[in-house]
Amino acid sequence: MRQRYLRDCQAGDIVEDVFVLANKQFAAGSNGKYYIKAFISDKTQQVTARMWNATREIFNALPDSGFLKIRARIENYQNNLQVIIEQVWPAKEGTFDMGDLMPMTTKDVPAMFEKLKGLVLAARNRHLKALMEAYFADTKLMAGFQKAPAAQSFHHAYLGGLLEHTLNAVEVADAVCRFYPGINRDVVVAGIFLHDIAKTWELQYETSFGYTDCGQLVGHVVKSAMWIDGKAEAASLALGEAVPQCLIDVLQHIVLSHHGLPEHGAARVPSTPEALMVHTLENLDAKMMMALSTTRGEGAATGEGNWTEYLKAFSGRLYRPDVAPADDEGAGEPVDEGGGSIPTMKIAITNPLFDSGFSKKR
Repeated sequence: MRQRYLRDCQAGDIVEDVFVLANKQFAAGSNGKYYIKAFISDKTQQVTARMWNATREIFNALPDSGFLKIRARIENYQNNLQVIIEQVWPAKEGTFDMGDLMPMTTKDVPAMFEKLKGLVLAARNRHLKALMEAYFADTKLMAGFQKAPAAQSFHHAYLGGLLEHTLNAVEVADAVCRFYPGINRDVVVAGIFLHDIAKTWELQYETSFGYTDCGQLVGHVVKSAMWIDGKAEAASLALGEAVPQCLIDVLQHIVLSHHGLPEHGAARVPSTPEALMVHTLENLDAKMMMALSTTRGEGAATGEGNWTEYLKAFSGRLYRPDVAPADDEGAGEPVDEGGGSIPTMKIAITNPLFDSGFSKKR
């Protein structure tokens, strides 16, 4: 078991454990001596690290981004913790737990994936179903889809976060579409499934979270839309008939417009009922995750007072307390037809790498 997480460290502490090292830089100080600057992190926090009196040989021996055993002391620098590295060793396989180093969903990934697959492939239009099957047949893409975070820091910023975010929004869509006669439930569900799928390509998440070069240059919104053409070709071959271009166009429009407004990263504003629904529901899930993480999650317990700090995504601060907790265990639970309570799952909302800043790259 890990002795101490970075979140729990204080100035004066000595740590010796495996951490994630990222963004290493070799530089000269004002005294002419060289030092190494980098970030080190575990699942709870990322901290600036420095190694004084460094050499180019030591710098070259460090991974560009990877796991490293570090002995270091914790200092306070300008009211922030700083790690001063004293010694480093390779991180040997089997000596650390990945779950200690990178945040990950607490939910059952295979179960979530099978549930999502069932909901998406319930489509009743043969062209749409064949198109969705082409995605699920791509085993490499689906492996990344089950592992990727939904964002670097904004929401669901943990391994399995993309799958969790997608399933959340699909389940909500499956529940609410019935209240809006005329909307195509299957197109909405397919649009939610596809809206962030290129996050698997835009983000890098093997040892730490960040953006790939191609992700920075093109982005998941455009790439997700581009992939639809290729999968439509595969679906057409499997069906023996072409997937209608109008279906391809509508799905690409949903992907390109799911951020809602150009200033939030949308290439188009939503222009169909289904595009409006996808934008609304995926944004709801992202914003609720952010709001609950900062007010009711485990990390919120460390905050002071009833209000959060200013959050750009909400143009203000959020009030933390739940002012009407249940007086009795089970009060307010849904009731089945026989009058008995239907068990509900209690969910712990955590996002230890949560960033209060708002990013257009959601």
